[in-house]
Amino acid sequence: MDKVIIADNLSLSYSNNETIINKANFSINSSDFIFITGASGSGKSTLLKSLYGALKPKEGSLVVGGVELRGVSNSKLNFLRKHIGIVFQDYKLVKEWTIEKNIMLPLIINGYEKTITQNQVDSLLKHVRLKHQSGKYPLELSGGEQQRVAMARALSHNPILVLADEPTGNLDDYSSQLIWNLLEGANTQLKTTVIVVTHHIPETMNVDYKHFHIEYGSIHEVS
Repeated sequence: MDKVIIADNLSLSYSNNETIINKANFSINSSDFIFITGASGSGKSTLLKSLYGALKPKEGSLVVGGVELRGVSNSKLNFLRKHIGIVFQDYKLVKEWTIEKNIMLPLIINGYEKTITQNQVDSLLKHVRLKHQSGKYPLELSGGEQQRVAMARALSHNPILVLADEPTGNLDDYSSQLIWNLLEGANTQLKTTVIVVTHHIPETMNVDYKHFHIEYGSIHEVS
């Protein structure tokens, strides 16, 4: 089975401050569904940032999608990010764009032709139950609706890897269930590797998943 992520003695820190992740060793396979848990401040979001190159390894090796991220060039990092979908806690939608155009963004960056782009966006808007809101702007939507737009955007270009940071942390039950359904569908139907940082793993998941827990800088798999 192909390895999408390989960490070898990976250490992470901000500037010269204390080490957040210390000599971690783990691997994630293609099509895995991973939950990452840990107390507040344990390094969950720090680890996620390293997986898309926003934080470079302090020590050790981190290979994502075949790209070594320690000392990676900007061109290689930009290439890798074209194959990753990211769902941020604060959504990071472009406020001056309609939600339809926000979802289009990764497709535009990846050079999809106009018809394919429109069909993909229309399909995703239906999945997140926001087709009737397509012409509105992010600030006209509720928090739950904005997160559903962010999820649709992350999945729009059929990435090999989706990284989600507390994607349902502050959402109502309806929006939360839509988010989990989208992530499960991407994993089971498209074989997308999904990594979710969360405080609470849903009680009912319709996919087999692995659980990594971070404590005192160490990462271990929970059986």
